[in-house]
Amino acid sequence: MCGIVGTLNLTQQHPIHPQQMRRMLGSIRHRGPDQFGVYAFQDAQSGVALGNARLSIIDLGGGQQPISNEDGTLWIVFNGEIFNYVELRPELEKLGHRFQTDSDTEVIIHLYETYGTACVTHLIGQFVFAIWDERERSLFVARDRVGIRPFYYTIQQGALIFASEMKALFVDERVRPQLDPAVLGQIFTYWTPLPPQTPFKDVYTLPPGHWLLAKNGQLHIERYWQIEFPAAQALRRSTLSLDEAATQLRHLLIDATQIRLRADVPVGAYLSGGLDSSTISAIIRHHTGNRLETFSIAFSDEAYDESTFQWQMAQHLGTNHHIVMATHQQIGEAFPDVIWHTEMPIMRTSPAPLYLLSHLVRQTGFKVVLTGEGADEFLLGYNIFKEAQIRRFWARQPRSEIRPLLLSRLYGYIGDLAQSNQAYLQKFFGKGLGDTQSPDYSHAVRWRNNQRTHRIFTPHILSQLQPHVDGQSPISLPSTFADWHPQAQAQYLEATLFLSEYLLSSQGDRVAMAHSVEGRMPFLDHRVVEFANQLPPHYKLRGLNEKYILKRAFRDLLPEAIWSRSKRPYRAPIHRSFFPNGRPLAWVAELTAPDALEAAGYFNATAVENLYQKIGRIGHLSETDDMTLAGLLSTQLVHHQFISHFKPAPPIGNGDDVKELVSGAWLVENN
Repeated sequence: MCGIVGTLNLTQQHPIHPQQMRRMLGSIRHRGPDQFGVYAFQDAQSGVALGNARLSIIDLGGGQQPISNEDGTLWIVFNGEIFNYVELRPELEKLGHRFQTDSDTEVIIHLYETYGTACVTHLIGQFVFAIWDERERSLFVARDRVGIRPFYYTIQQGALIFASEMKALFVDERVRPQLDPAVLGQIFTYWTPLPPQTPFKDVYTLPPGHWLLAKNGQLHIERYWQIEFPAAQALRRSTLSLDEAATQLRHLLIDATQIRLRADVPVGAYLSGGLDSSTISAIIRHHTGNRLETFSIAFSDEAYDESTFQWQMAQHLGTNHHIVMATHQQIGEAFPDVIWHTEMPIMRTSPAPLYLLSHLVRQTGFKVVLTGEGADEFLLGYNIFKEAQIRRFWARQPRSEIRPLLLSRLYGYIGDLAQSNQAYLQKFFGKGLGDTQSPDYSHAVRWRNNQRTHRIFTPHILSQLQPHVDGQSPISLPSTFADWHPQAQAQYLEATLFLSEYLLSSQGDRVAMAHSVEGRMPFLDHRVVEFANQLPPHYKLRGLNEKYILKRAFRDLLPEAIWSRSKRPYRAPIHRSFFPNGRPLAWVAELTAPDALEAAGYFNATAVENLYQKIGRIGHLSETDDMTLAGLLSTQLVHHQFISHFKPAPPIGNGDDVKELVSGAWLVENN
C-alpha cells in the first residue's frame, strides 16, 4: 500500500521540478513512510513527474517505485495490492516479459504492455496506478472496481495535477482550495459528494471502475466495470438452490480471503463481534496456517459497545486479541486529526474510533489487516434494505394497521425513533409510501430527513444548494435499472453513493493509512460481488433475517451467538464526544465561536447557538441534530485546516530513502 502523486503538462508547458514531487510526497508520508521514488521527464513536447510513497508489504527489498518495463519506455507508480500477481506473472513470462523484481507492481506494467487499457480486467485487487508511456507521450490511470483506493485530480493552468489525497494537490501553488456549497449540500443530504465531485471546487475523483487516459492535451475517462444485476424476471428462473449458492459463496470467499493474506509482513484482522469480520477471521483460522492476531474497538459508552461478542469470538478462535477503548473524550480529541485525513465534512464520528484502532494496529507491529467491509452492501445486511421491504409490503395494503408494526423492529439503536410511538413511526415512514416505482424509493426517507440538517446553513449557502427531489435519483442510473428487483435497485444506490466515497474512504482507507495500515476486504473481491449480485434477494434477506446465505455458508465455523444475532451497525457517540462533560472541547468552542463562523461563512451563528442550547437544556440530541453537529464541526475543521490555515508537511529529503529518475539518469539517494 502506498500513495502516489504526479503532474502532467496538457496544454501549457510548465517546468517539471522533482522537488515539487518531494513536497507533494511529504504531505502523504503517512501513506508510505518506508521508501520514496520520483520520476521526471521533460522535452519540447511534454513534461511529466510521478511520485510514490511506499508502504513495503510485498518484495520488501526490490519493490521500490517507480518501476519500468524492460526498455525504460513505460514507468509506473502504484497504490494498492494486486492479489493475483502470483498467477499473472508466469503467463506474462511465457509471453516474453522479463522481470526485475518480485513485486506485484511490475506485473501491472507488463500487463499494460500486452493488453493496453484492458489490463485492468485481468486484475484482482485494490488499486490506483499511473503509467507514463514515453513513446506515446500518454498517461494512463486506473482505479479499482469498487473504489477501495482513492484518486484525486485537478486541471490548473493547462496542467493535470493528481494525488492519492487532496492535501497533496494543495501543496502546488496553482491549486487554491475552496469549498463548494453545492457539494456541502450533497454531503449533508447523502453523506457523500456525488462522484466525480469532491468538497473542493475544481477537484475531482476518478470514480470506481474507471480509467483515465491523458494524451495530446486531452483527458478521456471510461468505465470498465460497474455494479450490475440481472433483470427481476431472470431471477425467477434461477436454478441454483440455496444450498448450492451457499457452497459457491463459501468457496469464493475462502479464496478471496486466502489470496489477501499474500504479504511479506504479518497480516492481522479486525474483529468487531459481528458476522462479517467474524467470518473472515474464522476463514483465516480454519483454512490457512497463518498466525492470527485480531483487533477491535470497545466503547466506554455501553450503548455502542460490543466487546462481549468480540471477546467471545476471539476466545472461540483462540486468537491473540488486542482491543482499544474509545471514550467520549478520546473520540472528540481525535476528531481534528481524523478530518485532516478524511479531507471532507462527515456526518458521523464513526471514523474516529477506527483511527484509534489503526494506531493500535501499527503500535502492535502490523501493517496489514483484513476487514469485513462489503458484506452489508452486497448481501443485504443494512436495515435500510429491511425498511424498503417493509414499506413495499405495507404499500400493498396502505390502510393496514398491522403491517407498519414491523417498522418497530428496526432502528432500535436510534433513540428518537426507538422512543417514538407507532403513530409517529407511521407518519415518518409513510410519506411517499405508494411511490414504489420511484428510483429513490429505498432511500428517499433517509435523504428527505437528512435535508433537515440544512437549516443550520447561512442564507447565502442555502441559495446555492440543490435539495433532493423525491422520486429522482441523484446519480445517473444504468439503462437496465428499471428492470432490476427493487432490492437490487436499493443495493445499487447504497453501494454507488455510500460505499466508495464514505465507507471505504473516510471510514476506511483514510483512517487506516493515517497510521500506515493497509486494510484488505475479501467481501469486495469483484468475483464475490458479481456472484452475490446474481442471487435472488430472498437468499440474502429472508423475511427480516439479513445476510441469510452468509450465515448458512459459515455457521459451522462460528458460535451460534455470533451467526444468529441480528446486525448491529457500527456507530460512535457524537454530541457526548464533543461535549464530554456538558461543555464543549476547546477546539469546538474556538471553531464555532460567532466570529469563526462568520469568517468561514457556512453556518448561521444563531442556529448553532440554538443547537448548543439544546444540548445544555435536555442533555442529548436527536439523530438528525447529532448529524448536524458532526457536519458543522467537520466542515469548520476542513475550512480551518485546508483553506484558512493550511500548513503542508515538510517535503521528503534528508534521512529518507529516495530513488529518483530525472531525464533518463538514475540518482539514488540513501541519506
